[in-house]
Amino acid sequence: MDKTETRGIVTEQMEIRETDGGNRTISGYAVKWEMKSVTMGYWKRFKEQFKRGAFSDSLTSDDQLALWSHDTSQVLGRTKNGTLRLIEDEIGLRFELDLPNTTLGNDAYETIKRGDVDGVSFGFQMQKQEWDEADPDNIVRSITQAKLVEISPVAFPAYPDSQVSARSHDPYKLFVDEREQKDKLSLLTEQRERELQLLKLKF
Repeated sequence: MDKTETRGIVTEQMEIRETDGGNRTISGYAVKWEMKSVTMGYWKRFKEQFKRGAFSDSLTSDDQLALWSHDTSQVLGRTKNGTLRLIEDEIGLRFELDLPNTTLGNDAYETIKRGDVDGVSFGFQMQKQEWDEADPDNIVRSITQAKLVEISPVAFPAYPDSQVSARSHDPYKLFVDEREQKDKLSLLTEQRERELQLLKLKF
């Protein structure tokens, strides 16, 4: 699946530091392992969590960006040149971002320093997932492998809920639809095999 989804957390532990050389770095967690999201989804409600190591492959093979509020025209850093560093530890996906000495970097620094922006959001493309449907009223989606696209300091890092975007891309409905298609295909295959067996018996 190549649909990019965005998620986020509010954190009071985003750190900001300035060195004697004038470098300004913000750090914190973009994802915390197995921390369940707020209830989300449109077709049927579910919660979501990320398993430890979900981004391991992506961190070694892809180039991630740090954006201001998911805006691709406002780049704050990237892993390719080392201005964005991403580390998976026992808590979650930790980031360190060296802010640029630009108007955007200065504005980001001041806004975060004042506490106006205290959230972190991230964009990802799901590659492997697990669904726990044991309790129909408490369905849980676990992302076990994903391609990390970007992280963003944001003012409102809420999970998508009943927004229009959630209606057009509902992960649980997509999962159920794909499962039903596989079941139908399996039944058709079995039926064709039985018909072939009957034809062989006739001849």
